[in-house]
Amino acid sequence: MRRLSNKVAIITGASQGMGEAHAKMFVAEGAKVILTDVNEKDGQALAESLGENAMFIKQDVRYGAEWKAVVEQGEARFGSINVLVNNAGIIGTIAHTVDFDQSDYQLVCDINQLGVYLGMQSVIPSMIKAGGGSIVNISSIAGMIACAGSPNLAYVGSKFAVRGMTKQVAFEYGPKNVRCNSVHPGYILTPMMVAATDENGGGAGDVIPLKRMAKPSEVSQLVLFLASDESSFITGMEHVIDGGMTAC
Repeated sequence: MRRLSNKVAIITGASQGMGEAHAKMFVAEGAKVILTDVNEKDGQALAESLGENAMFIKQDVRYGAEWKAVVEQGEARFGSINVLVNNAGIIGTIAHTVDFDQSDYQLVCDINQLGVYLGMQSVIPSMIKAGGGSIVNISSIAGMIACAGSPNLAYVGSKFAVRGMTKQVAFEYGPKNVRCNSVHPGYILTPMMVAATDENGGGAGDVIPLKRMAKPSEVSQLVLFLASDESSFITGMEHVIDGGMTAC
């Protein structure tokens, strides 16, 4: 039996990078997956390549009405939702706090923080109806420590917020058998990370004890574990996957 058999999952930001890797692994492990993203072309192509157990819905995570539509369409196709992976996010402008534009700050928080809140709020009723579920919120090591090399108050603030919201939801909905955990990646070889550093991550590996950036699929293995029943007694916790960057 595959690890996510009989699970229905929503994965946001699923058209590329970590979201794409999560979607591929989830389908391979038996889940029915609703992929969402603002990137309709790549998201639709990915869903079609994954076969009948995947569907794509264009979604901007900042809007509650779009979340409602995703849940309704997902339930109509596959049934009640068991798993939510809040993966969509942006880094935003790199700037010191006194130079950061308010509109840029708001955009980062709307996607990284508000989007996670709306996702959990929208999906929890479906999980309760299903008898329980697992929420995996993708934060960052910037939700654990300051980003010394790339100052961005909005990104750090939003990722710390994801960590706190995760704990609150775990506490509130544990009695309903809904688990909620956060994942805190370090440097991962995704298009977003490569764009924010040099080509192929540049010298990022120099500050990582394992001396390399991670492949998206390595993060997917952790997300898979948290989504599955193998982690049935784990909730409200931070799960760091950073090659040792925050070890000291």
